[in-house]
Amino acid sequence: MTRGELAEKYFVDGYNCCQSVVLAFSDLTDLDKSTLLKLSSSFGGGFGRLREVCGAFSGICIIAGLLKGYDRENGVSKMEHYALVQRLGAAFKEANGSLICRELTSKTTNLSSPDPAVRTEEYMQKRPCKEICKNAADILVKELNLKDEANI
Repeated sequence: MTRGELAEKYFVDGYNCCQSVVLAFSDLTDLDKSTLLKLSSSFGGGFGRLREVCGAFSGICIIAGLLKGYDRENGVSKMEHYALVQRLGAAFKEANGSLICRELTSKTTNLSSPDPAVRTEEYMQKRPCKEICKNAADILVKELNLKDEANI
């Protein structure tokens, strides 16, 4: 299974968009699944259903930071890392039309409720989120030249 397919599967299984993308790359990090899920839990629904930055995009940024981030000791500069994030953002926006959750889901989402929607078949048919999770993972694989088959 590719990382994109895995991200899509995690979303269908009930994880939020950020968690779904992060988990698809969990085998490449030194963090356990529980820590990754907690770390990424606040970013679903565009930051806790605030509908701001898409959680799937946040997920690829989290993984990009874990794999290619700067820490003053690893020789990666802030500028290099921000350039990577900007390339990821441009590719994500090109593939999906926006980085903003409310723009991506404007026709299907109640913007005022903190309650996550039940993942029914109807929900899956009308929401673009599972495809966006797949796109996000595919973009990160391509940009970082990562192995596409997850070892999970």
